[in-house]
Amino acid sequence: MPKAILYRMDLPNYTCGYGTAARDLLRKENYEIEEYILRTRRETDAFKDKHHVTTTPLIFIDGVKVGGFTDLKKYLRLQKPQSKRFWKR
Repeated sequence: MPKAILYRMDLPNYTCGYGTAARDLLRKENYEIEEYILRTRRETDAFKDKHHVTTTPLIFIDGVKVGGFTDLKKYLRLQKPQSKRFWKR
């Protein structure tokens, strides 16, 4: 089972929808998820500064920085085998 590390924001008055969508997508794709929840604005800002990002979530797969939710969707599409079409003549 592939492993993903997910950092997502869940503040007292705001839950990042992209973070929960990333978690749900990783679950659907059968990833083992190590999840870190950023619970304060200070913690979130320090995390963004440390990782040189402007938004959350931030996803790593097998030690490789994938990026945010949109990047995750692109990454997963590239991992799926492309179907081959066989043409009959």
